[in-house]
Amino acid sequence: MFAFITIGTNNLKKSSAFYSKILKPLKIKKVLSHNRYYGYAKKETPKKIELYLIRPHNKKKATIGNGTMITFKANSKKTVNEFHKIGISLGAKDEGMPGPRHGKDYYAYLRDLDGNKICIFKKISS
Repeated sequence: MFAFITIGTNNLKKSSAFYSKILKPLKIKKVLSHNRYYGYAKKETPKKIELYLIRPHNKKKATIGNGTMITFKANSKKTVNEFHKIGISLGAKDEGMPGPRHGKDYYAYLRDLDGNKICIFKKISS
């Protein structure tokens, strides 16, 4: 459904250090560096960039979107827990500890260093 996702940032290097560490358990890594953006892809498909950290094109301050959230898919509850723990250790704000939501699936929520809401979840078989 999506070609790629962009996350605005006011400090590209700091944001990149945060996302490079928090995405490691998902086997997602930085594969492209540019003076205005960095691109991330799954390790097994490094030429298919699906996530960009970017300074806004209009050169204005990056701001968070009310109601906007990006969700990453995990392969295990352990990965959800690790993602959340790494994020908190790097200065992210807790927006929901790892645990079951909606009666079955396993989620965790954070605000990144720029205030963007990010989520990770593991679908639990019904």
